[in-house]
Amino acid sequence: MASYKLYYFNARGRAEVSRLLFAAAGQRFEDIRIEQSTWPTFKSQTPLGQMPILEFNGTQLVQSLTIARFLARQFRLGGKDGFELAKVEAVVDTVNDLVSGIGPLRREPDERKKHDMLQKFFAEDLSKHLQNLEILGRLYGYGGAYFVGNSLSLADLAFYDASQTLLELDRNCLNNHPWLKQNRLEVERHPRIAEYLRNRPPTAF
Repeated sequence: MASYKLYYFNARGRAEVSRLLFAAAGQRFEDIRIEQSTWPTFKSQTPLGQMPILEFNGTQLVQSLTIARFLARQFRLGGKDGFELAKVEAVVDTVNDLVSGIGPLRREPDERKKHDMLQKFFAEDLSKHLQNLEILGRLYGYGGAYFVGNSLSLADLAFYDASQTLLELDRNCLNNHPWLKQNRLEVERHPRIAEYLRNRPPTAF
């Protein structure tokens, strides 16, 4: 039987998509959350001095997107064939463009500067990212509510997690994107995802 251990901070962050994949698949795993106070000691034991880390059958795998893509293939949540896999990864990469745009802004230490940068991002940049994602959803989703084909995939979970962060900053940010709002609802209706979300520990990010 396969053994999975996922190491990350007590936060959603870069590990949450993998946690959602475990939840969707109904796969048991050890969710090992490293507190900030113990991170300096644990860091020296990691391959690259960073997390998340997935330990699969005793071997450690690094890089958050690599981990998520591996789990999606393991759990058949990465597309039904090679071309669907490519579509899923195209959506995931487009989500990552969005995450890469907003991530550095949220880490800005100067609160006033961060506020101004986030306002500018939401006013000038976010709409294009969301339009790109809606285009792909309509192109690859065959008229349904999922990003690729007619079933849940890594693409939907990646967007769900990224959009959660957006909505925490601006609860109205998806109002002009009905397809994306519906996609989030479909993810939340998945029985295993719904159970996971009900029991997920609250964290700052």
